[in-house]
Amino acid sequence: MSYGIPSAEPSAQVPVCPRHPDRPSYVRCQRCGRPACPDCQRAAAVGFQCVDCVNEAKRTTPEVRTVYGGAVATGRPLVTFGIIAACAVLYVLQWLVPNDLIYQSLGFANVYAEPRWGEFEPWRMLTSAFLHSQGFILHIALNMYMLWVFGQALEPLLGRIRFLVLYLVSAFGGSVGYLLLTPLYLPGQPLYGVVGASGAIFGLFGAMLLIQRHRGGDTRQLWVLIAINGVIGFVIPQIAWQAHLGGLVAGALCAAVFAYTPRGRRQGLIQALGVAAVLALLIAVSWVRVTL
Repeated sequence: MSYGIPSAEPSAQVPVCPRHPDRPSYVRCQRCGRPACPDCQRAAAVGFQCVDCVNEAKRTTPEVRTVYGGAVATGRPLVTFGIIAACAVLYVLQWLVPNDLIYQSLGFANVYAEPRWGEFEPWRMLTSAFLHSQGFILHIALNMYMLWVFGQALEPLLGRIRFLVLYLVSAFGGSVGYLLLTPLYLPGQPLYGVVGASGAIFGLFGAMLLIQRHRGGDTRQLWVLIAINGVIGFVIPQIAWQAHLGGLVAGALCAAVFAYTPRGRRQGLIQALGVAAVLALLIAVSWVRVTL
């Protein structure tokens, strides 16, 4: 006969997490009823769900999209804030890096679009939109303020990817407008460069105008805003109104693609092809300008 302490119940009676069998788990998923350890629990409307049920729900639930085809993004406009941060960082670097190296590397002038002089550097037509004048702090301040205002309105409507595409194409369109409407550089002449996000901002103006009109809203204030800023470009010296006009047209064309593409399964593909056509048009007219 032997005496001893009674043994505990079999360990099989202790619920364990299916994903982590070594962890006892007394909280059960509200959807499938299986135990879930703290690492596998996800808060639900009532109680918790396991990570497997949450992933399955995401896979089987259709993604909610805006009327313009973009994925609905809640919270802060991250793309808008990201662009503002990039411009701010480069503005600081313009002051810190000696010999205007940032401007020399990323600024745009018509000489850099002229392959006959061996200076064909087309990326400057985009990077110049992230630089700003060091001698006039209102240049970056006003541009970033307008980006913040219009970004908060357009980014949720379009979705983050479409908003970023709109901004970049508008920035490129601003440089194309400057290229088309100013003389090409010739050796011995003064070289004038152009920097700033104004072309891209005017692209947001044009996009907002198209989208507001598509939604049936009042566009009179937008027309006034565009007119006032357009006049300023002609009145105040050293403002590239050509870039404003180019960005306005490019942004309006992109917005027209987003707004008037029929909704459906192929909406995204048609919009991508439409934006590619706008970009191809900008590239084509630039190439014709510098080669003829």
